[in-house]
Amino acid sequence: TEEGERGPECVQHLPQPFPDTSARIPAHRRLKYISLAVLVVQNASLILSIRYARTLPGDRFFATTAVVMAEVLKGLTCLLLLFAQKRGNVKHLALFLHEAVLVQYVDTLKLAVPSLIYTLQNNLQYVAISNLPAATFQVTYQLKILTTALFSVLMLNRSLSRLQWASLLLLFTGVAIVQAQQAGGGGPRPLDQNPGAGLAAVVASCLSSGFAGVYFEKILKGSSGSVWLRNLQLGLFGTALGLVGLWWAEGTAVARRGFFFGYTPAVWGVVLNQAFGGLLVAVVVKYADNILKGFATSLSIVLSTVASIRLFGFHVDPLFALGAGLVIGAVYLYSLPRGATKAIASTSASASTSGPCTHQQPPGQPPPPKLSSHRGDLSTEPFLPKSVLVK
Repeated sequence: TEEGERGPECVQHLPQPFPDTSARIPAHRRLKYISLAVLVVQNASLILSIRYARTLPGDRFFATTAVVMAEVLKGLTCLLLLFAQKRGNVKHLALFLHEAVLVQYVDTLKLAVPSLIYTLQNNLQYVAISNLPAATFQVTYQLKILTTALFSVLMLNRSLSRLQWASLLLLFTGVAIVQAQQAGGGGPRPLDQNPGAGLAAVVASCLSSGFAGVYFEKILKGSSGSVWLRNLQLGLFGTALGLVGLWWAEGTAVARRGFFFGYTPAVWGVVLNQAFGGLLVAVVVKYADNILKGFATSLSIVLSTVASIRLFGFHVDPLFALGAGLVIGAVYLYSLPRGATKAIASTSASASTSGPCTHQQPPGQPPPPKLSSHRGDLSTEPFLPKSVLVK
C-alpha cells in the first residue's frame, strides 16, 4: 500500500539523538578568547597609533589622504577575497560583480549614504584624536552607544529596558565628568591642541556613527550579500567620497606638497590598522557575544589609559578615574542581555515566596527546551545594529 511504501521514509525522518558537543566547547571557548583579544587590541591600538602619528615632531601628514588610502586598501582586500571565493576565475568574478554592483544598482546606491557618513566620521576621528588625549577620546567616544540607542528607538521603534536607560544615563554622566576634568586642565597640554574642537569632533563622530549604523540596518534589512561584497561597495563609495573631501578640505596643500607628504612608518601603520584591523574584527566578531563586546570595550579603555601614561605622559587624577569607571560600568550594564535582569528578579521572587524549587517533570514527558544563550539573537540585543560595516 501507499502507507507501507512511505513507512521507511517516515522512519528515516525520525529525530536523531543530539550529537555530543562537549568536545567542541573548549574550541569555542578559545575562539571567544581570541575574539576578545582581537577586539581589545584593535580598539586600543588604532586610537593610540593615530595619536602617536599625529603628535610626532616634524611634518604632519594629511589626514584626508590616510582616510582615502585605508578605503583603497580595504576595497582591494575585499576584491581579492571575492576573487579567492570564485576560485581564481576572473570571468566568474566579473559576472558576479556586474550582477551585484551594476544590475542590482538599487542595493548599491543604498550604501552611498552610510559610506558618506562613515567617511566623514573617519575624518572627524583624526580631528578629535589630534586634539584630545587618547584615553580621553576613548572614554568620550563611548557616546556612540548612546547615539546608536537613541537612533534605534527613533528610526526602528526599538524599546529599551529600564536598566539600559539607566546605563545610558550613567554613561553620559561618566563622559561629562571626564570632559570636566579635561576642561579643568588635567595634565600638560600642547599649544597646538584645542580640546573644544576635539570634543566637538568626537560628538559629531558619535552622532554620525549612531545614525549610519541604524540607517544601514534599516535600508539593508533582508537584502543578500556577503560581508566582503558589502565592504567592497562601501570601499568604492568611500574612496570616491574621500577624494572629494580631500579636494575640498586640503586640495591645494596636497597638490603643492604631494599625496604622501609626511608619511612615515608610523603613518603607514595607522593606515594598515584602519584598513585590515576592521576586516579582521569583521571575521572574529561573530564569535563574540554582547557581553564579550562590552568587556572588550572596557578593557580597551583601560589599555588606552595605561599606554597613554607610558607613551604620552598622561596624568590620571581622581576625577578622570571616576568618570572612566562610570563609563566602563555603563558599557557592561548596557551589554547585558535584555532579559537577564528580569530573569534574575523573577527567580529571586519565586525563591522568596515558595522556597526551594521542587517542580519535577511528569513521567514520560520530554524535558522543556532550554533557551538559547546565543547573544547574537535579536531577542537579546534588539537595540544593536546588525550591520556588516567595517569602520
